[in-house]
Amino acid sequence: MAYIDAHNHLHEERFDPMREDLIKECLDQKVQWSVVNGSSPSDWPQVLELARKNSFVVPSFGVHPWHCTALPADWKDRLLTFLDAIPSGVGEVGIDGWRKEFDPELQERVFLEQLQIAAERDLPLSIHGLRKWGRLLELLTKHPRPRCGFLLHSYGGPVEMIEPFAKLGGYFSCPGFFLKPGREMKLRVFAEIPEDRLLLETDAPDQNLPEDLDRYTLTSPSDGARLNHPANIIAVYAGVAALRNVPVPGLVAQVERNFDSLFGGLLSRR
Repeated sequence: MAYIDAHNHLHEERFDPMREDLIKECLDQKVQWSVVNGSSPSDWPQVLELARKNSFVVPSFGVHPWHCTALPADWKDRLLTFLDAIPSGVGEVGIDGWRKEFDPELQERVFLEQLQIAAERDLPLSIHGLRKWGRLLELLTKHPRPRCGFLLHSYGGPVEMIEPFAKLGGYFSCPGFFLKPGREMKLRVFAEIPEDRLLLETDAPDQNLPEDLDRYTLTSPSDGARLNHPANIIAVYAGVAALRNVPVPGLVAQVERNFDSLFGGLLSRR
């Protein structure tokens, strides 16, 4: 079986002292593809370097809503340069209603500029929509979207929005974090996702799994904080397979087909 992690940050500096070991463990666990998302111009070079060195890495370059402030004037030109450098997606992008210190109008403007790039180039788009799912649906409805579709990373919206998002081209990615006690309502939504729209993710190094499901104990050498290991994608598959009452091999095959539908055009250009 070959596993796919649809969204993580393997390039993130918290992984610097241990990244080679993490990559080996991912490959040992038959991780076939790992979509690594940049968040700002400052980390795009790390994503590019990682992708050039590791064929299982699918790079994605974008400006996260938390990094919209103080962008360099030429950020869009830089983004296009990275997208031209290697077959890649656009992400992590989006809008955020959780952290109130960020200007919502600026977030939307930066998001829409990146949405336009993804639509014009028909590139898979990885979207963050924390506590903004309704507004995100409005924006995606009103503006052109990539024909290949887009990924709603760690989808936390209601069941009622699944169908309208899917009609626009949306795929929905479940993190292992939703397997934690207290997250049952968010997890139950993923029992209702159409099988041809489901993807899975770790969001490593963030969004830890429950400790009893964590197959790889990992701590930061700098402060001892618990980190999410990207090879934990195998535990995410097991948890979601149990939720949906399907065998893990069947889920692996379905997720592979879904990933190919969203990312296949990109992968064909590698």
